[in-house]
Amino acid sequence: MKLKTALLGAVATVAFAPMALADAHEGERGRDGQLNIIYWQAPSIMNPFLSGGTKDVEAASIVLEPLARYNETGALVPFLAEEIPTVANGGVSEDLTSITWKLKEGLLWSDGTPVTAADAVFTSEYCMHPEGGCAQLSKYNGVTNVEALDDLTVKISFATPQPNPYGPMVGGQSPIIQAAQFAECLGARAPECTEANFNPIGTGPFVVTDFRTNDVIQLEANPNYRDPNKPAFATVTFKGGGDATAAGRAVLETGEFDYAWNLQLAPDVINSMAAAGMGTPVSAFGTLVERIEMNLTNPSPSLPPETRSTAAEPHPFLSDESVRRALSMAIDRDLLVEIGYGQAGRPTCNLVPGPEIYASMDNTGCLVQDIDGANALLDEAGWIDSNGNGTRDKDGVELEILFQTSTNAVRQDFQALIKEWWSEIGVETELRNIDSSVFFGGDPGSPDTFEKFYADVEMYANNFDGTDPQAYLAAYTCDKAPRPETQWQGENINRFCDPAYDAMVAELQQTADIEKRGELARALNDMLTKDSMTIVPLVDRGRVSAHANSLGGVVLNTWDSELWNVADWYRIGDNR
Repeated sequence: MKLKTALLGAVATVAFAPMALADAHEGERGRDGQLNIIYWQAPSIMNPFLSGGTKDVEAASIVLEPLARYNETGALVPFLAEEIPTVANGGVSEDLTSITWKLKEGLLWSDGTPVTAADAVFTSEYCMHPEGGCAQLSKYNGVTNVEALDDLTVKISFATPQPNPYGPMVGGQSPIIQAAQFAECLGARAPECTEANFNPIGTGPFVVTDFRTNDVIQLEANPNYRDPNKPAFATVTFKGGGDATAAGRAVLETGEFDYAWNLQLAPDVINSMAAAGMGTPVSAFGTLVERIEMNLTNPSPSLPPETRSTAAEPHPFLSDESVRRALSMAIDRDLLVEIGYGQAGRPTCNLVPGPEIYASMDNTGCLVQDIDGANALLDEAGWIDSNGNGTRDKDGVELEILFQTSTNAVRQDFQALIKEWWSEIGVETELRNIDSSVFFGGDPGSPDTFEKFYADVEMYANNFDGTDPQAYLAAYTCDKAPRPETQWQGENINRFCDPAYDAMVAELQQTADIEKRGELARALNDMLTKDSMTIVPLVDRGRVSAHANSLGGVVLNTWDSELWNVADWYRIGDNR
């Protein structure tokens, strides 16, 4: 009963929070013509199950939809489902071991065939297949069975009580795919299904008409979309590539595009662009943290793929916690915020910076740069410059780091500063930047993806759907490490593996009391950051994007896909 009451009080309130609606602009579907969107990180696939990259998840989100999404306040709202299941309405069992979803009646795939519970069952089978390498597998933690009770009802059962059962098929990262289209794409065959992965049949407001990897996507209004008045736009050009500067200018200065995502630019640059008067920057804080990930395994190119960057061999020096801790201590996070984000950034030591109940208040030790302390720590650990070449070494191993990230002006500025700070503690650093479309892509054959992590440290940012970090933190359990048999998919890219961490994740999944959930989540955050320095957070980043002044209906959402309500967008002007 305690579990049931906690769920009713903590989750049901979120589930029915009011959703901010766009302008109630009605009219004929496609009435506003062309919409132009630019993501400077170009999508490489339209299947979020085969890529952990935000760019791919967001591009896919305008075609593929989940049962429910999170709105701009973090509230869970129904999309393909009739309502959000809770204990109160009977959708969640009293013992919290199952959740039952009801699909809306009359839903059609873009090819005109009906959406049924069988598609939801297949989606679960697809992601949970042991050889599929599903990038969103943590959403299915604890699931034992997914069954269709009838054509519109799907029941998900769990091995243990789940106070937060809203993982499978919830949020932009975990949509429903069509069983008929993906029927031959299970397991190891998943990456081979090019047509399905590039041109998925969906329920969203748009359908793909042409997909060019790492370049441009052409889409048109879905003729079978459930609202006959939406979308307002007949066609969409989704341009990828270039850089954040060019994307910002295309909306704010030239008006060539209507929406630009993730303007990771210095604040003075954004302000200068906005002065042109063509568009409006929009920003909000969520859970996006720019961070450095430490590779705990050996990425040496002399090793075979089945060994390189897997748990088979520890990293020659980053397996020493003293080295990881010293690298963090040498960084001036306040300066990084100042040059990179201004008011749109905050220094942080947390992987999970919010909501407040999940943010570790005691994890503040990294906020003050300590070069002297870092040098003393390395001295104590036996890392000294024994040969006078300016680089510390121990047992024949030099502290020489390959530091990689995606190509972006702010990130390259960060790299240059961090390299300088690390040189002050006797660490030699080689900098490498990789095209964002490749770095965040899901190609299992590429050596340059962030999942393969063929470097010593790498820097990037991502976040999680909604306001509960359970699935996000579960991504760092031992079994989520990318490896050849998972098609190199998985978010545990540093191959962190601690049975105590895994046990605490399991406890979080079974804990209903909201205060206790906060306590566990904060402890898990600290295990990854403060206690082990496996992850070195730098900046809690506010999301900054921009839209044309002629584009209405945009509601920036940091808790789900930014394109979550693209069906509500419309053109402001004479053609309204």
